[in-house]
Amino acid sequence: MSDRNGQLRANIQPGMDVEIVLKKDQKTGKRTTGRVEDILTNTPHHPHGIKVRLTDGQVGRVKNISHQ
Repeated sequence: MSDRNGQLRANIQPGMDVEIVLKKDQKTGKRTTGRVEDILTNTPHHPHGIKVRLTDGQVGRVKNISHQ
């Protein structure tokens, strides 16, 4: 799998820039960008994306990991 895969917890670290889908945006798939503060999903894999909290407090599931 790609290292940009937001479904694998091992690919995500605090401080990374990611694109997430917020709960309110699940129907539209609108993405929000931000930096990971905390990883909220405890399992190593989640089919809808690992749930994270961004530094601004927003919570959603990772859809893409940005690489600088």
